[in-house]
Amino acid sequence: MTTTAGVVPTLELDGISKSFGAVRALTDVSMRVGTGEVVALVGDNGAGKSTLIKTIAGTHVRDSGTMSFEGVVVHPRTPKESVRLGIATVYQDLALCDNLDVVANLFLGREPSKLTVLNSLDMEKTALELLSRLSVKIKDVRAAVGSLSGGQRQCVAIARSLIGSPRLVVLDEPTAALGVEQTAEVLALIDRLRDDGHAVLMVSHNLADVFDVADRIVCLRLGRVVAEFRVEEATEDAVVAAITGATDSQAHRRRAQRAAKTGESR
Repeated sequence: MTTTAGVVPTLELDGISKSFGAVRALTDVSMRVGTGEVVALVGDNGAGKSTLIKTIAGTHVRDSGTMSFEGVVVHPRTPKESVRLGIATVYQDLALCDNLDVVANLFLGREPSKLTVLNSLDMEKTALELLSRLSVKIKDVRAAVGSLSGGQRQCVAIARSLIGSPRLVVLDEPTAALGVEQTAEVLALIDRLRDDGHAVLMVSHNLADVFDVADRIVCLRLGRVVAEFRVEEATEDAVVAAITGATDSQAHRRRAQRAAKTGESR
């Protein structure tokens, strides 16, 4: 599988399967994510989304199938191996330290130092440059992360994942539990990741956000890829039907019923 004009995709999965004892979490999953592309991974609870991204991130080791990164077959067995390949994963819990400031969170575990002394000025300068490039609106990078809004915290977590210049960014429910304004901030940041040439794989339950920012949608159901859509050619009803396995969605049926009633009343 290759992207447009034969370009090798950043990430390519071919026949990925994963079981936990007798439970088959993933079965023959194949998909790709291209450079400068946002792919949304959607599915109901238990569809296998979390297992798939943890397999990509090296938290789970696949049982079978092939994972290729920039055209090279890889087999990450730990998160560190995945990071070294150029894959950054931002989970829903964000893993931020509320008592530390923005700069400390961005560099946590990767602090630059000279002769074991932390170079705080360089860290602050790099943090300001990174946040400015991403148009992340945080007035004081020395403010504790616990004092930030939900959208700002999500942006900090995504910005932290870019330390080290990954080629693939995996986002697990990046807009969950955010308000309208905060969601808009995060979606704008995802747009900028694409514009900067990153490949982005976004797990989301929010189809409005998916249609707003994604280029393609991959639907998982019971551990299998059951459909794939280009956003400009898809409808929300079709995606819901693929997720649920229904021939049409309840929303579609309600609209049809309303249309029929309207026709009868004329």
